Formats: sequence, structure tokens, C-alpha cells
Amino acid sequence: MPRSLGSRAALVLVTAASALVGCGGEAEPKGAAAEGEPLRVALIPNQDPAKVKAEYQPLAEYLSERLGMEVELDVPTGYPAVVEAMANDRIDLALFGGLTYVQARERAKVTPLVTDVTAETGTTKYRSAIIVPADSPARRLEDLEGQDFAFGSVSSTSGSLYPALMLREAGLDFRSDLDRFTYTNGHDATAAAVASGRVAGGGLERRILRRVVAKGTIERGKVRELAVSDPIEGYPWVVRDAVDPKLRDRIAEAFLSLRDPKLLGLLNAERFERVEASDYDYIERQARELELLVAK
Repeated sequence: MPRSLGSRAALVLVTAASALVGCGGEAEPKGAAAEGEPLRVALIPNQDPAKVKAEYQPLAEYLSERLGMEVELDVPTGYPAVVEAMANDRIDLALFGGLTYVQARERAKVTPLVTDVTAETGTTKYRSAIIVPADSPARRLEDLEGQDFAFGSVSSTSGSLYPALMLREAGLDFRSDLDRFTYTNGHDATAAAVASGRVAGGGLERRILRRVVAKGTIERGKVRELAVSDPIEGYPWVVRDAVDPKLRDRIAEAFLSLRDPKLLGLLNAERFERVEASDYDYIERQARELELLVAK
């Protein structure tokens, strides 16, 4: 953990997703919408939740120190839990994928603030990939017809929506033209399923594929890319509109001014840039067409 973040930063780890979601109904403002309350932050579990939480602890400390307030951090076990938490005012700030963000804005008043620029792409954009075992006879997406396929989370942009779009462009409807399809709930789990030959193909975020191969989690040469998507707008950090506008600006500025190389390295980011709601309109349109706009 970077020592430059300071040892006095307050960090509270909330471990149960149920504590985020809670019950519906009218209630007094909580979290950063109420004076003196902590900033409640949640992250989508695009990989193993424990790994994601460990990765982002230094960020929570940085935000706590930079904002001068307590920060509560959680990584629920599923994408829908984060959407549900935001819709029920149980969190103030969340790292969403594009699809989970548009799912959340269907149910809550929220605003995207920033997204990251990574070394892999040099922009805010990234790509999804459909992979197959290295020795697979498949040479085109059409060759996956009648085969088993793995998606990540049903609410994942690059692990579900974009693989479905790529299959559709190849003339395949994932709901009817595959033998079976499954949801692994993580990009790393999808890579493992394909590498082991448990499925004939799978969709996942291309950057994460490269990272798990580089780390040796997936043996190099075990999988190959069959198709790569068009660029996808990056994961947005999204805030509830009920959060004080001055605090919203300070949160955005904390990301935009982040320069600590160790922390940026942990976040796989070179820097952060502003994003707008309209940057995700294409994702919303495609999600509607594929009936993926409701978090499941």
C-alpha cells in the first residue's frame, strides 16, 4: 500500500452487500447527502470481489485524505447489487461499467464524473474480445454456432453486452443459436473456463485478458482471440445527484488531480478524464435491443 497516502486516512470496510441494499421506502438522507456522514463507495466486481476490494483500498484512503471525510468501501458479490444499492440511496459514489451505469440511471438520479485512461489503450476507450481455446478449430464467430459459450456477468458491458453484439453481427443470437451459455460473473473466470476447454468460447474485457495472462493466472498460449469489439467508453465513476454539488466537484477533482504513480498503477490508470451521460447513450440503445437494460 503506498505510504504517500498517509496513515491517518479513515477507511471503513463494509463486508456485506446486504448492508448496501437494505430496505426500500422513504428515509432521511444518509451518506454524503447528510452533513457529517461518510462517503459510501461501491465497486462492481468485474473480477473476484476480494481481489477488487484489496486493489481499491488505497484509493479509498486517498479519497478520505483528500476529501477530509470518512469513506466506506464495499465490493458486493454481483453487479446487480451495486445498481440496487444506488437506486435505493445506499451508496453515494460507484464505479460502474457502461451497462451498469445505464441500468442505474433508469432507476436513480445519478451523474457520471470521470473515467480512466489506461496504458493499454492510451484513451478512455477499451475493447471486448471473444476468445476460444488455442487449439479450437473455430476461425470465425459463425463457427461458434451450436457451441457452449461463457459470458461474465449478465450486467457486464464487455463481458456480456458487447460479446452479444459481436455474435449478433455474425448472424448469431446468443439466446437461440448457441448450444448453452453460462455467466461466470467475472472476466478472469471466463478466461479460465475457455482456457480449460470447459466452453468453446467466451466474452471478456480485452485488457483484463492481457493482465491475467501477464500475471500467469492463465497460461500464455492457452487461448486466442477470435474477434475484437469496437471501442467502448470506459468505466465511469458515478455519483448520486443528492450529493452536494460542491462535494461532487471535489470528488471529480480528486480523480483528475491524482498523480501518485503507485496508486495509478494499482488502478491500471495513467490518469482520469471527465465523461458525460451522453457518452453512454449507444450502450443504452444496444442494451434495450438485447433486453439487457434491467439489472439481473
